[in-house]
Amino acid sequence: MGNKKNKQKKKDSKKNELLEKQIKNEKKQEGKEVKLLVLELYKETIRHNLVKDTKILVTGMGTLEIDFEPENMVLARELLRSEDKQCTEKTEELNNTIETIWQDSGLKECFEARSLLQIPDTHGYYLDNLERITQENYEPTDQDILYCRIPTTGVNSVDFEVEGNPWLVVDVGGQRSERRKWIHHFGDVTMIAYVVALSEYDQKLFEDEAINRMVESISLFESTANNEFFEGMNCIIMFNKIDLFEKKLTRTSLKKWFTEYQGEDNDIESAKQFLSNLFIEVGKNEKREIFPLYTCGINPKNLNGGT
Repeated sequence: MGNKKNKQKKKDSKKNELLEKQIKNEKKQEGKEVKLLVLELYKETIRHNLVKDTKILVTGMGTLEIDFEPENMVLARELLRSEDKQCTEKTEELNNTIETIWQDSGLKECFEARSLLQIPDTHGYYLDNLERITQENYEPTDQDILYCRIPTTGVNSVDFEVEGNPWLVVDVGGQRSERRKWIHHFGDVTMIAYVVALSEYDQKLFEDEAINRMVESISLFESTANNEFFEGMNCIIMFNKIDLFEKKLTRTSLKKWFTEYQGEDNDIESAKQFLSNLFIEVGKNEKREIFPLYTCGINPKNLNGGT
């Protein structure tokens, strides 16, 4: 009787080992599937954005009254006639067209004025890497993914632990059409983390090109921070894209957009302090503290605090 029980225990133990092994293998496989799905999503988005934004750039040449070099006029027209479905497919002729016109001096000049055309600063990076991105076996690198812009829609959340403390981060869309979806989700929030793109001080809204993005961001922070749901709640303001902000100050005057700024255009510390104070002033009250951080979103090691 005892031998039978021992044999059954061994049999059950072996079954458990096989089952655990199977579960582990399935989890690994699921991880691979998720990774492949995410990479495919970014691959298509990067290629789509590359063509779409180049088309906007070409159209912007006319808006800004900048001329193409004569030999590239036909290629520019061909690009504008290309179908949207080609954006996510490797089309050799289309790729050659984009590669050629990116070398055009007029298009380069237009790209320098990209803030007037709703062209992201990262578009030049993708154009410089066009040959690699359009390869059949292309897989997005970490840098490609960090540069990729996919607007947040709806309300997304992720939970994790830091030193044994549970965190729940809720990410919401900042576009005007998204705001009404999320304000009522936050009755039990303990802190606000508000993200500002410092480099957008000279850019206009997608939804309304009569309004400066930084001015709109200040207005949104004021209405959010002073909402009844968040009264007295501490805030972290993450002033992101500090790297692009520093570069842009050398060519685009902050005083042109904010006439009350009294510092020098090449004084980075003065400029970022000025902009951060605009947010702090509209959000401060006796019940809360506001903590400004200056960050570079594509560099996870770069997170510097400041006041």
